[in-house]
Amino acid sequence: YLEAYTAEKVTFIAGKEFAPWGLEGHTLVVRKALYGLKTSGKLWNERFSDVLREEGFTPSKAESSIWMRRNGDVYEYIATYVDDVAVAMKDPAAFMTKLKETYMFKLKGEGRIKFHLGCDFERDPDGTLFFTPRKFIQKMNDTYKRLFGELPKEYASPLPKGDHPELDDSELLGPDEQSMYLSLIGSL
Repeated sequence: YLEAYTAEKVTFIAGKEFAPWGLEGHTLVVRKALYGLKTSGKLWNERFSDVLREEGFTPSKAESSIWMRRNGDVYEYIATYVDDVAVAMKDPAAFMTKLKETYMFKLKGEGRIKFHLGCDFERDPDGTLFFTPRKFIQKMNDTYKRLFGELPKEYASPLPKGDHPELDDSELLGPDEQSMYLSLIGSL
């Protein structure tokens, strides 16, 4: 978020870690957007959007977090989610270098996409890129096992053939079960 300036007035009293600069006990003003401030994500996104427009990208009419531009005979894409970015372009390394050197963005996780927004990215034997929420599913299974002492039953998705959830006559959850259910849903 440090690429954007905060819109909030935030001050703090400098602690002992600021003593080497002679600032311990001084009131300092936060100028840069930081994690935890209400407007930081919005401000970072506005700054990044301005840069993308300057670089010739336009947001998709269907999904404003997908940006695109024509580059010769192909389209290049950038997908954003808060401050997470995934790119599909002819020369992504050159574009990332430009973001760092020209616009002073501090980037991490550059290179071929391996993990993004809770999903692992892999290639089929024929080279087709696909994603799978393997780590996320493992985390959910671990939470389920911690709550119930065993792994959940495996089910087909979205539903097994012939399933009729409208006919479910299971007992309603009690307060303890509701709490566990909400814990599982909260981790989605």
